Amino acid sequence: MTFNDAHDAPAVVLIHGLWVTPRSWEHWVAHYTAQGFRVLAPAWPGVEGEVEDLRLDPSSMAGIGLEEVVNHYEAIVRNLDRPTVLVGHSFGGTIVQLLLDRGLGAAGVAIDSAAVKGVLPLPLSTLRSTWPVLRSPANRGKAIGLSPRQFHYAFANTLSEEESLAAYDRYHVPGSARVLFQGAFANFNPRAVTRVDFRNDRRAPLLFIAGGADHIVPPKVNRANARLYRKSAALTDYQEFAGRSHLTIGQDGWQEVADYAMGWALNRALLLDKPLT
Repeated sequence: MTFNDAHDAPAVVLIHGLWVTPRSWEHWVAHYTAQGFRVLAPAWPGVEGEVEDLRLDPSSMAGIGLEEVVNHYEAIVRNLDRPTVLVGHSFGGTIVQLLLDRGLGAAGVAIDSAAVKGVLPLPLSTLRSTWPVLRSPANRGKAIGLSPRQFHYAFANTLSEEESLAAYDRYHVPGSARVLFQGAFANFNPRAVTRVDFRNDRRAPLLFIAGGADHIVPPKVNRANARLYRKSAALTDYQEFAGRSHLTIGQDGWQEVADYAMGWALNRALLLDKPLT
């Protein structure tokens, strides 16, 4: 679907995850903009600026917590004057779930979503991917990056070493360890920031997209997350793309994922006759 009238086009808010910046959405921004959508890809608080500058000085993101990030996106979405489709990757997918639970968005798409509180599977590949940060409680208030080798395993395991290094140089920045600790230990915290109401019947439709070869968030994690929403009458769908790594939004074939996500969001919101707000 292409919108010729900018006033009729929904807004699309693209929410990046940990260890990257809005640059990770560069292909999607151009793709959706060409279709007539109003596209926003705001940075997390403290992650404003270019990748190269943030690598040199990541102090602005040290200590940033997930609630601060979610509140930041909530303010952005509430200020929009048109229907809004929320699309998040990795911890951006977690943020999409939290925003939908707050009553925001016409539809939400969580791609390779980090788990919310209540998701129990903890694959070994997830532990290995996050261990560089979680191995020391002293890291909690820091901004911690991945090495090229760690990035290749965690984000780009289906890519060649050369392709992975190019993606690392283009997209990777240190990330707030506090966010990762909040997500990793949510099931031990009764007041975890990642709590959602799985029985919320009023939230907008939600789609989980999983990469079949994802190491950080293997499909079993996304499937378990989606199953928790069976307690709600609101629509929850799941789609898996075989052979995709955690970097599915940036690796070859990203257009297929982008088109599937947007087609689903528009069709499900319209089929349910849900106001696009």
